[in-house]
Amino acid sequence: MAYTNLKAEIRDRVGLITLNRPSAMNALNAEMLHELAEAIGKYDGDDAVASIVLTGDEKVFCAGRDIAELRAATPVALMKKDQQAADWAQIWRARKPLIGAVAGYANGGGFELALACDFVIAAQSARFGFPEATLGVIPSAGGVQRLTRLVGRAKAMEMLLTGRNMDANEAERSGLVSRVAPADDLVDEALRAAATIAERAPLAVLAAKDAVRAVDETHLTEGVRAEHRLLLALLATEDASEGMDAFIEQRAPQFRGK
Repeated sequence: MAYTNLKAEIRDRVGLITLNRPSAMNALNAEMLHELAEAIGKYDGDDAVASIVLTGDEKVFCAGRDIAELRAATPVALMKKDQQAADWAQIWRARKPLIGAVAGYANGGGFELALACDFVIAAQSARFGFPEATLGVIPSAGGVQRLTRLVGRAKAMEMLLTGRNMDANEAERSGLVSRVAPADDLVDEALRAAATIAERAPLAVLAAKDAVRAVDETHLTEGVRAEHRLLLALLATEDASEGMDAFIEQRAPQFRGK
């Protein structure tokens, strides 16, 4: 299947998906997210595929959500038909292992994509962060829930409230990534890990993933719903409008708490 914003191929028994929207630093718009959900769903249902690797390019994994698209969205429209929520759910539902190979920036929605992976191998250049507070919004696709569960309340609070990025070494120490690999070998390292998984007992792999999910997702669903409801409310604020307008116009935002 041909995609506009992705490259997808099967290498041996591994589905390799590469985010491919270079003109926007792989920013996640609705079309890209839908294609990603379709590609992951396709490989998840393919008996010839044992595991999936998700990557970007050497400079950026995914710079975040498409701010211009989000700015144009209305809470009412999103509440009536939120295809993106369905697409995120499709990604989370994947039963086969999903491995992230992250180089460069994984910000906002890109960070949420990394957090949705079962584990991440990072290049030294990887940077993870949620800059949403600078735009007047918050992460809304499970980022708050997953980040807090992985790194703890204090570090999650600092990252969410300040918008600072975490480098690859800190991410490894904090349990956000499984390990750091040389940039030139990043994708091959992820493919090797995926190939190793393909050699393991398939039902044991599925069971292990389900068991870990049982730990991770206790009360998670309601947490994600709460995040999404808060995002809808924030999209109606003046600060969100100002933050996204400032981003698009490449100027400093002037927030007023309204």
